[in-house]
Amino acid sequence: MAAARHSTLDSARARADGETILKGLRSVFQEQGMTESVHTWPDHGYLATYINKNGGFANLRIYPHGLVLLDLQSYDGDSQGQEVDSLLNKVEERLKELSEDGTGRVKRLPPILPGGAVDRYWPAADGHLVEYDMDEVVYDEDSPYQTIKILHSKQFGNILVLSGDVNLAESDLASTQAITGSGKEDYGGKDVLILGGGDGGILCEIVKLKPKMVTMVEIDQMVIDGCKKYMRKTWGDVLDDLKGDCYQVLIEDCIPVLGRYAEQRREFDYVINDLTAVPISTSPEEDSTWEFLRLILDLSMRVLKQDGEYFTQGNCANLTEALSLYEEQLGRLYCPVEFSKEIVCVPSFLELWVFYTVWKKAKP
Repeated sequence: MAAARHSTLDSARARADGETILKGLRSVFQEQGMTESVHTWPDHGYLATYINKNGGFANLRIYPHGLVLLDLQSYDGDSQGQEVDSLLNKVEERLKELSEDGTGRVKRLPPILPGGAVDRYWPAADGHLVEYDMDEVVYDEDSPYQTIKILHSKQFGNILVLSGDVNLAESDLASTQAITGSGKEDYGGKDVLILGGGDGGILCEIVKLKPKMVTMVEIDQMVIDGCKKYMRKTWGDVLDDLKGDCYQVLIEDCIPVLGRYAEQRREFDYVINDLTAVPISTSPEEDSTWEFLRLILDLSMRVLKQDGEYFTQGNCANLTEALSLYEEQLGRLYCPVEFSKEIVCVPSFLELWVFYTVWKKAKP
């Protein structure tokens, strides 16, 4: 399945005036058999649109301060791809010629290919667009709770994407290690509670450390089913059965489970929250995700031993305001807590990620 092709070229600080640039580039498009339509504004430059017979088109925008932008869209067939490359090469060469003193910069951006069989474009947490090398959709289902995709990447292996957010790849052991204490904790003989974690990665790593018992609470059976089939490198063999000698997996909503444990005064040495990242929204009083996060925090502290530790992910290190708001929420819990944070490079996220460790303050 061929995709559309969107190519962009820009030239900054062009020395020639707009009319000279327009005339200088016109012959390049005419050679391709493209028809021209031009709009001009006395104080805002030129917009020229070129259309060819197979439906491809180019928008040439010339601003009065010297910025020239070319956007070209076409169908990404083999022959058309070659024609587009040839056209862009000629425009690039002509723009360099039109820069009178040679100081103008001409830059061609990599083409965006929307509409392909595999969606390769996913926004990072801070909003910038990431193009992955995904080449196959291996799992694509809608559960009652979310959209679940597992896509194959040449670099990162299979990647779990939940409702449009890259969640975990087979390459992302660094994330699993960070959210479990970065190898600094002794889980031997301890009681551990995992909230979420349907990919099985956290459970797999904790079970290796010989805990007394690990209870994992995951609401979405379909996440487990997809990961069981397509992400074994992440979970080893712990999802083959939902109960083992030192672990159990409950397919339930964690909120009533936490409430039940709190009523029973059941406590854990470690609580690991793998449900969701810190919300991007900076309006915690209005965003329901913040309300959910505060509820989980408060309930988790109620089932955490006095000397226990709570691990969770924050968000992208660039989202300093959202992270600061999260840290403010930590000061509003029913009990006083302290925290530390660690910044980790998670391979498939293609951005630095913040992880938190939270613990109750010692009683006086």
